[in-house]
Amino acid sequence: MPLAIFDLDETLIDGDCASLWSEQMARLGWVDADSFVRRDHELMAAYSRGELAMEDYMAFTLEPLLGRTEEEVDHLVGPWVEEVIEPLIFSDATRCIAAHRAAGDRLLVISASGVHLVKPIAERIGIDEVLAIDLEAAHGAYTGNTRGTLTYREGKVTRLLEWLQAEGETLEGAAFYSDSRNDLPLLQQVSRPVAVNPDPVLRAHAEQAGWEVLHWR
Repeated sequence: MPLAIFDLDETLIDGDCASLWSEQMARLGWVDADSFVRRDHELMAAYSRGELAMEDYMAFTLEPLLGRTEEEVDHLVGPWVEEVIEPLIFSDATRCIAAHRAAGDRLLVISASGVHLVKPIAERIGIDEVLAIDLEAAHGAYTGNTRGTLTYREGKVTRLLEWLQAEGETLEGAAFYSDSRNDLPLLQQVSRPVAVNPDPVLRAHAEQAGWEVLHWR
């Protein structure tokens, strides 16, 4: 069946879940509110410019999880998704997802954020299958490290191709919705690339290539 693939941050939700979680960790007292959140915003600005080494960002944002159990984090992420993230879900996104579901398409979220955030957010939106940055754990506690190929830029293509092979799926007829220049490698792989609230670089590329451009609010 055709795939409908969605980026998460700034595409399905009006914000970046990793930065919003950093603000939540500050509220929880896990990090210094001023210095940590300020550094997070600096790194995310670099991400928006396509200048960020994702490994550096993940090392920074996962340090507060070091030694915390998966259960502890999940217990706190759930209410945060309901209180902070749910109001940020684009209504246009929910309508688009509903249309793809009605058409019988298989839905997938692929995101450059950590799976501990992406999976519960996607489930709240109504999508069960996700590819995201996997976190390393030992004896049930996070180590502060990532695991495997990061779902970022070309890494999204790598992880998706692995998933397609494992699932017996193809990209024939697939659509991919994204806001970011960082997703150009994957957008160029699908039958129907869709730029959603695109950044300037993606917008220029989409207009030149004749891709569909959507403005979700």
